[in-house]
Amino acid sequence: MSRQKEDRHFVTALARGLEVLACYRSADKALGNQEIAERCKLPKSTVSRLTFTLTRLGYLVQVEDTGKYRLGTATLSLGSAMLARMDVRQIARPLMQELADFSRAMVSLGTRDRFSMIYVENCRSSAALTLSLDVGSRIPVSTSAIGRAWLAAVDQRERADFIERVREIDDLSWPAIRAGIDQALEDHARLGVTCSFGDWQKDVNGIARAFRPGPGMPPMALNCGGPSFNLSQAFLLDEVRPRLIDLTQRLESTLLR
Repeated sequence: MSRQKEDRHFVTALARGLEVLACYRSADKALGNQEIAERCKLPKSTVSRLTFTLTRLGYLVQVEDTGKYRLGTATLSLGSAMLARMDVRQIARPLMQELADFSRAMVSLGTRDRFSMIYVENCRSSAALTLSLDVGSRIPVSTSAIGRAWLAAVDQRERADFIERVREIDDLSWPAIRAGIDQALEDHARLGVTCSFGDWQKDVNGIARAFRPGPGMPPMALNCGGPSFNLSQAFLLDEVRPRLIDLTQRLESTLLR
């Protein structure tokens, strides 16, 4: 955020409030000020003021027994309004389900938020073994196939800015992260998809491809993934890849009309 803070139009207080809301994960029921401070890398005194304000506005609700905060209904209204406007979900779902049934895996539609990709639609096959992720789940941009697909789709300037921010916050893991991103960009140029074979989680394989959901809208991405013992690299690349490429091309042709 260092570059943004240098911009005189950048409202730091607003940004910090949004950071507090964004630090909640799908598995979190409630967070205390100390937990929020650690996740947002902000002083606890600052977080206390932010949580007080967000509670007054309905974006957080304080749990009486613990004093911790859970997300309030105001955040739900924002999210539902955004999802309701995403016609792409309704258009994509039958195509995604068809691919999920073929691959006996999970097919997900995601969009980027900060350093994560957020799932906005999921389709599972009837197979017993698929990933336990759902709408609202977050996975890292840098190591997941769906996140790498987003990186491959954005322009060079936006990609470079994102990569620099990742390097700043995770210098220790940076060499491996950068190697994975470089390989993903090479895969995208050569194969038309990005891959994550054990990079996000050692027992999970996946491939992904990004697409443009409409004029002026940022790219979204679709991935197909599952447990590696049930979804081999060869099957993903030989059988699933051409179908995933066709799916994204059909979406773009429909949405960009």
